[in-house]
Formats: sequence, structure tokens, C-alpha cells
Amino acid sequence: MAMNGGRLVHGGDLELAESRFGRPDRGWLDLSTGINPIAYPLPALAPERWTRLPGSDAGLRAAAAQAYGVGDARLVVPAPGAQALIQLLPALRRDAAVAILVPTYEEHQAAWTALGHRVRAVETIDRAAEAEIVVLVNPNNPDGRLVPVDRLLQLADDLAKRGGLLVVDESFADTMPLASLAPHAGRPGLLVLRSFGKFFGLAGLRLGFALAEAGLAADLRRRLGPWAVNGPAMAIAEAALLDDHWIAATRMRLNADAKRLDTLLTAAGATVLGGTPLFRLCETAKAEALFDHLGRQGILVRTFPAFPRRLRFGLPGAEPQWRRLLDAFESWNKS
Repeated sequence: MAMNGGRLVHGGDLELAESRFGRPDRGWLDLSTGINPIAYPLPALAPERWTRLPGSDAGLRAAAAQAYGVGDARLVVPAPGAQALIQLLPALRRDAAVAILVPTYEEHQAAWTALGHRVRAVETIDRAAEAEIVVLVNPNNPDGRLVPVDRLLQLADDLAKRGGLLVVDESFADTMPLASLAPHAGRPGLLVLRSFGKFFGLAGLRLGFALAEAGLAADLRRRLGPWAVNGPAMAIAEAALLDDHWIAATRMRLNADAKRLDTLLTAAGATVLGGTPLFRLCETAKAEALFDHLGRQGILVRTFPAFPRRLRFGLPGAEPQWRRLLDAFESWNKS
């Protein structure tokens, strides 16, 4: 695991980037995350959303259930970010045998390890068969690996028979609704995590959801306590999750932009290994040099110390950002 000051290194760490490259005159073009660069337009909020304690989250749960295809809103557990749920889940068990499908988002392994569970990294689902808890990100971060729904449902059924649990982190599934297990929420042995901020481009809002069978959902709500999600986040998310037109248009744009980015990466001599419509993973023998070249021009991308030939690129947003990236690649190709 890549660490910085005792914590895992993630994308979006501009302070760390500036310690290496300085502060760019034009500001950063941060492509080191998988966050939608064109955010959902913020609705006007009543002042009471800011001044009063949050009220019932029933509206938020209903909106999430509709957006994700969950049949019963009582199975939806809102939380202050998917990361909060990742930190919470290991407290549900003691001394469990946990299998995590790797390579993937490293906070899962860190959270289960920190609470003393017996964590094993596996590279295929078949090798996770004997674990009590199986954790995977689907579609995966950073390579976009996708395990079919039918295979995951069978695994959840197998785990349920022996009191186990399949945890599927679908933080990047908004762009691939047919790959989601959310419509199967409530099935024994299955817990699905969803992130609001990535697809809607509002990561600072800190909102995520667990989708689980009724007993587990109730336990999570109890552990999260009252007012788990703030009032402004609830209001914004309710509007966004029910905005079918924006969601459909955004899926189309992200898919088109991902293809556009693939073209740029290929022209720069990199091999695109995969990803999702929110990010692309590529490989090149000159990864470190390309990272430095982009960084000196104020463009930050994601590196992976365990895979030094790989870089992950998020999407530019407005056309001037695309032009800036294209100019950087053109100067790279001439170097």
C-alpha cells in the first residue's frame, strides 16, 4: 500500500503534488480522481436546510431506491460517504476470514485489517470461495474489471448459506446500470455500497449508501446514529437522484469522453488497459516521465507504486481543459 504520513495515498492530493511540482500558474487540472468533472447543477436551498437539524431521510432513501432500482426504500442506508461505510463494516464481525479481490481500492483492505480480521488478497473470485467475507469493487478501481451479476449472486447465495457476506462496492456503477446488483438488494448474504459524489461530481458533499437486507440495514442505521447525513446534502441528492434526464445525458457524455480520452492516450504511445467511463487506466514504459511532464504543466494524474508502468486518467470537463491536456500531449509527442 502506498502511504503518505501514515495514511493511504489517493488521487486529488494537490498538497502532495505541489510539494513536488510547485503551484501551477493556471491552477491544477486534476485528473487524478474518478470524479465527474461536470457536476450536477446545485439547486437553490431553503435557509432552513442549513440552520435546522436534518429531518427524516425518508425522501432521500426513496429517491435512492428509485435511482438504483431497489424495491424497498427501507433497505437503503444513507451515510456521510461510501468511505464511512467502508470504515464501519469491519465492526459488524469479529476475527473473520476476509477475501478481497485485488488490485483494487486499498481502503477496503486497510479497514478490515485495522480491526484484526484475517485478510487475504485474491486475484480471482474462485479463490475467495472459502472466506466468510468477500469484498470487491465492481466495476473495479482502477482497471474497470467487471464480474458478471449472475456470478456474484451465486457467490452471495453460497456465502449466505454459511452466514457469510458479499460486499460489492459499486462506487463507479452509475455509468453501468446493467452491471449493478442494487436491484437485488435485500438478498441474504449481499451488501452493496454506492457513492453519490463520483457520478454527480459532488464528492465534497460526502454521501453514500449501503443497500442491504432489512436486519443488516437496521443495524447499520443504528451504528451510524442520528443525523448521519446533513440537510443540504439530503436536499441536493434527492433532486439529483430523481433527475432522469440529467442522468441519461451524463451517461452518454461520459461514455463519449472516455473514448475521446482513449484516443489521446493511444496517440501518446500508451496502451489503454481498461477503466470505466469516469477514468481510464493505461500502461507505458515511460509512465514516470509522462507523469512528470504532465505535472510540470499543472496536470495531475494517478500513479501506482506497485505498478510503476501504469497511470490512471480522469476525464477533463470543459473544452479548455481538453485543450490543455491535448497541448500537453502534443509537447510530449514532440519530446
